[in-house]
Amino acid sequence: MRRALQLAALGAGRTSPNPLVGAVVLDAAGQLVGEGYHARAGDAHAEVGALAQAGERARGGTLVVTLEPCCHQGRTPPCSAAVIAAGVARVVVAMADPNPLVAGGGLARLRAAGIEVITGVAEAEALALNRAFVHRISSGRPLGILKWAMSLDGRTALPNGASQWISGPAARAWVHRLRAEVDAVIVGGGTLRADDPLLTSRGRRDPEPLRVVVSRSLDLPASAQLWDSAVAATLVAHGPEAPPEACERLDRLGVERLPLAACEPRELLAALGQRGCNQVLWECGPDLAAAALRQGCVQLIAAVIAPKLLGGVAARTPLGDLGLLAMEAVVPWDGVALRRLGPDLLWQLGHPSGKDQP
Repeated sequence: MRRALQLAALGAGRTSPNPLVGAVVLDAAGQLVGEGYHARAGDAHAEVGALAQAGERARGGTLVVTLEPCCHQGRTPPCSAAVIAAGVARVVVAMADPNPLVAGGGLARLRAAGIEVITGVAEAEALALNRAFVHRISSGRPLGILKWAMSLDGRTALPNGASQWISGPAARAWVHRLRAEVDAVIVGGGTLRADDPLLTSRGRRDPEPLRVVVSRSLDLPASAQLWDSAVAATLVAHGPEAPPEACERLDRLGVERLPLAACEPRELLAALGQRGCNQVLWECGPDLAAAALRQGCVQLIAAVIAPKLLGGVAARTPLGDLGLLAMEAVVPWDGVALRRLGPDLLWQLGHPSGKDQP
């Protein structure tokens, strides 16, 4: 099962709206005869790939898979039918599929066909691997990661606004790898105006993640790296107060717009969830970051801390006002990992409730 989990992780960032799934096949003697993983949405599922590799040696053997085989017709035929046709005697599953279209139906179909089914093997590891998928299925919104880089004294820019570069090359390369694992990277209009970011993985995945700009009034520059759709797709979310002429300007540039009834993080993530995004990365300024936190749109924090002192009473910090008035109301986030990235430190934190917010 741990080998199947390793295989599943190879699809990180490319399978949405589907989960990450890996599978291995053992023949009747217990020898490994097939491996597979779901590489991207629309491609063959893990079970199908592993069974195809095993061929006739799968008959009477065991399929080990990280997620319950599906039982519905999507872009590809149901995997449970392929498993039954392959003639395996046993299926070992890490976790049930929370998707209402499956939700135990795949396991029931296998058992009805006379196949022995074992569940719950390495379930915790499988749930952690597919945390984003499970969160979207249960909440309707993608899991949110909030990332920032700051100095040792908690500044994200000098008093004059200069911010490139606080962190070093190793930390920036890590951010590019992180972007390759998410479906969308989100910034606000202020970040676009100040930094003119590219927001890509620098070629670490194809296609690049969707680049999302949140701007109520569409006060955005006429020229920006994000407007180049040849590099990656860009989506601009705005509120009903956006001027028609600003909307028309984006339309002429060929940039997709997403009108929201309320230009807020929660509404944006609901729309991205409907588009099949499992996981998003917030790389935004302090006000939008604080709003995302207040509205339950952040489940993980990745804070890069550089050994530098920027100073300045008016210098920018990672977060705006969270509305806290007493220290008793401040809840510490759970430390998930602390590691070095060159001279910088990366502190990864999970939501303090111990579970994803609804």
